[in-house]
Amino acid sequence: MNTAVEEVIERVRRVYGSWKRDTTVTQMRQDWDELFGGVPVHAQIEDVDAGGVKAQWVSAPGADTQRAVLYFHGGGFQVGSLVSHRALMADLSAAAHCRVLGVDYRLAPEHRYPAALDDAWAAYQWLIGQGFAPNRIATAGDSAGGGLALSLLLRLRDAGQALPAAALLMSAWTDLTAAGASYGTRADSDPIHQRPMIMAMARNYLGKEGNAADPLVSPLFANLQGLPPLLAQVGDRETVLDDSRDFVARAKEAGVDATLQVWDHMIHVFQQFPTELPEARAAIDDMGNFLRQNLAA
Repeated sequence: MNTAVEEVIERVRRVYGSWKRDTTVTQMRQDWDELFGGVPVHAQIEDVDAGGVKAQWVSAPGADTQRAVLYFHGGGFQVGSLVSHRALMADLSAAAHCRVLGVDYRLAPEHRYPAALDDAWAAYQWLIGQGFAPNRIATAGDSAGGGLALSLLLRLRDAGQALPAAALLMSAWTDLTAAGASYGTRADSDPIHQRPMIMAMARNYLGKEGNAADPLVSPLFANLQGLPPLLAQVGDRETVLDDSRDFVARAKEAGVDATLQVWDHMIHVFQQFPTELPEARAAIDDMGNFLRQNLAA
């Protein structure tokens, strides 16, 4: 048994376990921010308006101001924020030696699909307008944010726009139909995410008329040709394991330079716990190396 992982799981479970049927989404968001947002951040934080979308520059000491990671936080499109993910963005900035632009995209159920994708699009266009060349931009995200980063790439490609240089994914949610085999094979090992919960989040995001199999909703079902190099990290204990595994396999079939890292014994977005988990620190280092190799100097 990995004692450090079990301690992290218990921390997360205390939050999830406090949520009841009548717990408001406002309370859930506050609890999520308190769970992840109390970590000291060694980076400069600057609020910006990115094309009408709230965002923050997160810059570790020595970060190259001419290269940027466009980051989308996780949380099932309903929770998560720039507060809950600020420490992770700061760690990524330090590892990649560049700035990270965290996007405070609109959340469901107040703002359903395609609001989040529209905000992602606006933030990318703003970056380009600020003088960033596409080959100096990477998209990145965890969980729902990883899927959103991919959806943005697909929308840009289909619009004939130049794509960012790379995509970085952590426990990416690429299939909102929850059809992957790992939803069954990892049900006993995943302490948090089960298929009913995943499908409920998808319904809240899409609404009654939404199509979970739409390629811009579930990038797993898209034509993946022409996407930039990507690195996908996922834990072996996750029910969403196949969201990454199947996506990378399909990306490779489409000719994409895609790399999958499956981390033994790790849980959903384990990279948020670098103080407790040496695997998280190693994974962040790998992400930094990937970004430095793929972003133009």
